Amino acid sequence: MAVTSLCERIAKPSIVVAPGVYDALTASIAESCGFEALYLSGAGIAYTKLGRPDIGLVSMSEVADTLTHICERVRTPVIVDADTGYGNALNVQRTVKLFEKAGASAIQLEDQTFPKRCGHLNGKMLVDAREMAGKIRAAVDARASDNTLIIARTDAVAVDGFEAAVERANMFLEAGADILFIEAPRSQSQLGEITSKFAGRAPLMANMVEGGATPVLPAQQLERLGFRLVIFPGGIVRALARTATDFYTALKRDGTSDAMRNSMYDFDGLNELLGTAGILAHGKSYEDGAP
Repeated sequence: MAVTSLCERIAKPSIVVAPGVYDALTASIAESCGFEALYLSGAGIAYTKLGRPDIGLVSMSEVADTLTHICERVRTPVIVDADTGYGNALNVQRTVKLFEKAGASAIQLEDQTFPKRCGHLNGKMLVDAREMAGKIRAAVDARASDNTLIIARTDAVAVDGFEAAVERANMFLEAGADILFIEAPRSQSQLGEITSKFAGRAPLMANMVEGGATPVLPAQQLERLGFRLVIFPGGIVRALARTATDFYTALKRDGTSDAMRNSMYDFDGLNELLGTAGILAHGKSYEDGAP
């Protein structure tokens, strides 16, 4: 599959669907399914690496390590959730430089205080809008390439209301954000208001969380509303958690995995997915000492 830069792809009118991934395996599977971008969330790392909720427990280095492994494995552009930037404007600059070097095509920053929490949990708190605008400017100044997109997220809908969120998004756009992300709108009407207020001014991102505060709409419908990018960040973890629960329940009950065989890759199937034969053949090509 030919890989187009995310910057070029976002400029096109059709929407980009970016599934959530949390490691190199899920990233490689998503890439093989033909997605044009991938989304690495702090939540996905918290769920799978720590077995904990998305409440600000994941560190910058843990995200950077995961991002590095993913970008070594796939060629598809990766959008990375940088949470609050892990501190002030100077911390944001360090984060942007590190994530860009690791291979990120887009870096998302949000206006919560630290420690942050999932955008669809209650009890969030925001930093001053001017402080966040400064962090966006710092991120733009820190990136090595203009093709590395800066996504500005505001969580103000749940804290100060919809109009406050729109006001903040305007400030972040003026500060240099490439893509705007108003988190957790409460209705399809609010989704439509977002696109009407920013139509032609900036690409807009939507977040589909199964069971979250925002109604989950198909990508085609979001495209008609005017969104350019939609993420499904945690769906893969929810799907795998359900499958893992079924697997372990059956194994404990039956003393065998037979009941789950039709929902699993067997040993050969997994090695085919991983490309094991090709990797071993590549290694063998160096064994004869030929130049």
